[in-house]
Amino acid sequence: MNKSIILHILGWILTVEAVLMIFPCIVAAVYKESSGFAFLIVIVICLLIGLPLILKKPKSKLFFSKEGIISVALGWIILSIMGALPFYISSEIPSYTDALFETISGFTTTGSSILTDVEILSKCMLFWRCFTNWIGGMGILVFILAIMPMTGGEGMHILRAESPGPSISKLTPRLNYRIDSLYYIFRHDCPGVYSFVDRTHADI
Repeated sequence: MNKSIILHILGWILTVEAVLMIFPCIVAAVYKESSGFAFLIVIVICLLIGLPLILKKPKSKLFFSKEGIISVALGWIILSIMGALPFYISSEIPSYTDALFETISGFTTTGSSILTDVEILSKCMLFWRCFTNWIGGMGILVFILAIMPMTGGEGMHILRAESPGPSISKLTPRLNYRIDSLYYIFRHDCPGVYSFVDRTHADI
């Protein structure tokens, strides 16, 4: 098993999650919310771990289904663990277990929540909660594939492990084009997820 390429991919996942957390930081800055510092702390943690993994080139670029499945499984675990930290660090969800549940529910678009009243969250935390639903609607790892510098053959194993829907062999030839096509379909066939975040944007 090629552990170096898996670590390289996990580095990208952490870095992309750090970038995504910039948006709730902006919301916190607009509303002058101190809870936004929780995102800055997690951003630093993600970059401290992720950037070295990206900069360290994998010893081998051999990448097969086994590496794809492991990368997807570990990717979801890492995304959820880091994504829950802002809720916990800010003490807006005091229990880390509850924060983890809320984050996993968002990334998987399950719709479940431990909160009896979501309006008690600050604006930046409410935005992050909505944002996890939005970016998880299509599959955040599919989104990461669109910006990762990988060839179609390497990324195909991740896409196959991440996407339970269409047959990968029947999609259009270029991986990035496939991902763009999937997001286009998602945008027009799943307006509920988009309107969910759009309402938050309007409120902000």
